[in-house]
Amino acid sequence: LKARGLHSTFHASLLRRHFPNDDRRFPGRQLRQIPGFGQDPSEWQLDRVLSHSGRGPEALFEVQWTTGDVTWVSASELRDSVVLDEYLEAMGVGGLNQL
Repeated sequence: LKARGLHSTFHASLLRRHFPNDDRRFPGRQLRQIPGFGQDPSEWQLDRVLSHSGRGPEALFEVQWTTGDVTWVSASELRDSVVLDEYLEAMGVGGLNQL
């Protein structure tokens, strides 16, 4: 805990009751996503590519992860991924240079 900047002792007045995560209100939040807690995966699985912005190798892709999170990643990060190939096929192009 000290490595994370947390004190190992607390005053009893600071303690609060713990309520577990409500997956209906906050889906996809898992303790192992927080670095240093639980098992820290070396990489996350992509679910699908939602859209893109830009052209060619400089394009950015909006991707959805299996956890439900949506982020933008560069084309170089998606190189050789199945989800990028599926997206390019759905767009009707043969490669990044044709975007």
